[in-house]
Amino acid sequence: MTKLFSIAKNTFTEILRQPIYSIIIVASLFLFFITGPLTMFSMGDDDNKVLREIGLSTLFLTSLFISIFAASGAVAEEIDNKTVSTVITKPVARPIFVISKFVGVALAVALAHYICTIALLLMIRNGILDSADDVNDRTVLVAVAATAVLSVLLSAFFNYVYDWKFSSTAVVLLSIFATVSIVLLAFIDRDWRFNPAKNGINLTDIYASILLLLGVLSIAAMAVALSVRFNMAVTLGGCMGFFMVGLVSDYAFGRFADQSILAKIAYFIVPNLQVFWVSDAIYEGSPVPAKYILITAVYAVCYIIAILSIAIALFQRRQVT
Repeated sequence: MTKLFSIAKNTFTEILRQPIYSIIIVASLFLFFITGPLTMFSMGDDDNKVLREIGLSTLFLTSLFISIFAASGAVAEEIDNKTVSTVITKPVARPIFVISKFVGVALAVALAHYICTIALLLMIRNGILDSADDVNDRTVLVAVAATAVLSVLLSAFFNYVYDWKFSSTAVVLLSIFATVSIVLLAFIDRDWRFNPAKNGINLTDIYASILLLLGVLSIAAMAVALSVRFNMAVTLGGCMGFFMVGLVSDYAFGRFADQSILAKIAYFIVPNLQVFWVSDAIYEGSPVPAKYILITAVYAVCYIIAILSIAIALFQRRQVT
């Protein structure tokens, strides 16, 4: 377990230091920032529901790309550069290496997903300005400005004084200050009064984020499995195919499962990513029960274990020296 945690920690640190990691997070936060003003032109019956769906889509795609690039950089590049041979000869068992790499990738994906989830909740709380009389939630604007300014200034300070890497330090500080902001806003309403009952935070949005994280971790496991054999380009293509097939699993295989044994087998093997998407509940205003979260979590864990088992089998015969 000591070796597993050590490799996972190093993997997590290396991913945070990759420029692409910070770039994807910043791009996602910018998309959250402009989603509100753009959604007001949707001409729909309920712009806030459209705002939620666009925000969840942005959250899902952000975590998806981070998981793919992180897994490829953490596994495929290390194998191509032959640095993995140093770890294997410690000795470190190959299954431990694969599992620890996934744990490191999962931690990095979870951190980015957490930051973007807070941005999503703040965006939803601010809402949409439907008319000229509507005003922005100043508590949200102050919290966002304070979080951004403090993260940048402190990261620059630590970079100058202690030579800490600016991008990774900024991400960690951003997660800390974003946590403080969302906790304070959970008790303060838009009029700067202590009013937890009207904090604008919907439990359904939090459940939706948790479900999306479970789905992304399943794709991250697939990215790790592909990375032990293929380069980043093949891993990216394979994960996108895995993603697309998972979205249409119900339509392509589920409706024929009772009629064809092959369709039933395919429906059992191919992941059903629709179970991680609750946009229908958002549009209908239906609550998402905690039991559904638990069942979906068990489904995701079983799938991740199966994919990692395949990854270990593929890596056992991989020549790395």
